[in-house]
Amino acid sequence: MSKTAKIAISLPEEVLTAVERERKGSGESRSQIFRRAVELLLQQQKEREMSEQYIRAYQQTPETSEEVAAARRAANAILTGEPWQ
Repeated sequence: MSKTAKIAISLPEEVLTAVERERKGSGESRSQIFRRAVELLLQQQKEREMSEQYIRAYQQTPETSEEVAAARRAANAILTGEPWQ
């Protein structure tokens, strides 16, 4: 098991009430609830940063008109072979 550290946090009463309700419903400990919440937050931030990085890179080097035309031709060729009912 990885090393853990204890921390103390202050929460508004309504947030603590919601945490307790979730904890009782899920059977998890407070630590598990907060660990899961922080891990989710960090994952969402990482995904958002990766998306922003992708967008910036795309804006710096967008596709050429030739690349767009080639993609359309490829899509048309693939879709032409599909049985449309």
